[in-house]
Amino acid sequence: MSVPLQPTTPAAEKIVVPQVSYLSGVTALLSGFADPVFGQYGKLHNLRNDLFGTVSNPGNVESLGKDVKMTHLTNFTFDGVKADLSKSVSMDPAFQVQHSFSLAKAAEPPSYNFGAVFAKKDLFLQGSIDHEFNSSARINKPWNDWSVTKMQAQLSPIPGHSMVQLEQEFSLPGETLTLKAINPSLTDGTGIYITSLLGAVTPRLSLGFETILQKPTPEISQSVTSLLAKWTSVLTPGNPIPTPMAPTGTPAFHEWTATVQAQMAGIVSATYHHRLSDKVDVGADLNVVMAGGRREATATVGAKYDFRMATFRAQLDSTGKTSMLLEQRFAPTFSFLVSGEIDHMKAGAAKCGFGVMLETTTLTPEELGMVPQPAM
Repeated sequence: MSVPLQPTTPAAEKIVVPQVSYLSGVTALLSGFADPVFGQYGKLHNLRNDLFGTVSNPGNVESLGKDVKMTHLTNFTFDGVKADLSKSVSMDPAFQVQHSFSLAKAAEPPSYNFGAVFAKKDLFLQGSIDHEFNSSARINKPWNDWSVTKMQAQLSPIPGHSMVQLEQEFSLPGETLTLKAINPSLTDGTGIYITSLLGAVTPRLSLGFETILQKPTPEISQSVTSLLAKWTSVLTPGNPIPTPMAPTGTPAFHEWTATVQAQMAGIVSATYHHRLSDKVDVGADLNVVMAGGRREATATVGAKYDFRMATFRAQLDSTGKTSMLLEQRFAPTFSFLVSGEIDHMKAGAAKCGFGVMLETTTLTPEELGMVPQPAM
């Protein structure tokens, strides 16, 4: 079940200078400071649209290379045997529980994980706990169309393995500003603090930066800044006509997207995604390290094929690893997965995995929006 985490910001040729709507619940003192700031932003945004054409929100820094990650196997491959059993309890608000089992992994013992998801228009909650009592929680709270607060937490019985992350994201018509704090301390200021900004310069080009400040102790402070760029093709109109692969129609999309992220320390990451058709995607990424006496580079290419009842992914990298993943859907609620990986540079370094995904529901056909079959 796919649940949107936050509302998107539509593009607009002209924006109204934000006034009270941006400052709901804020004191009059802040209003006197913020009104001129938002007013100047509105003027700059309208000037940019007049010079380069209408721009839209480019997304946040975490979304850079998202299309390549969805094409490659990095987030999907597995070994051993696994089973994911999920059950939808309600649709509005959405509530789903999931049981995940994993067996016979090469380097990990068998595991069990229980998770639950609750979502409605203005709130998203997700939590999980495994057999070793490692738990995690995630909360997304959109306040309006342009502001969302996020929190993630991981609790572990092992000392030093627990973590909390606080995040505030502002999605304006042409920019996204994100502020993060990981394990912040209110007493001595230690923790990890991240500030990132990605803004559209033209309808096809977006530029930005990300700065990470680490304070392991009050006396020690380290920071690193990355420069970001995103270049896309002209937006291709979508198809509003529903199809079996896209029941709600096909939204507008970029035929290709290229991104680059460069750190001052000498680390460069680049990605390229190309949508060959509505069923075929290809992607490539390149990671180069030129720091600390290291001179290393890794390149990965992959492809994803969407069939009517199956999805096939294949991947090859410069270290000699070849991977594949097949997800065969025998029914809308039942899928069988086969995963494999061969390392041609290491003898006997092969992995394979088999899995099943089963989804059940307690909802009636009317609640699911299905038309009941007439009685025979």
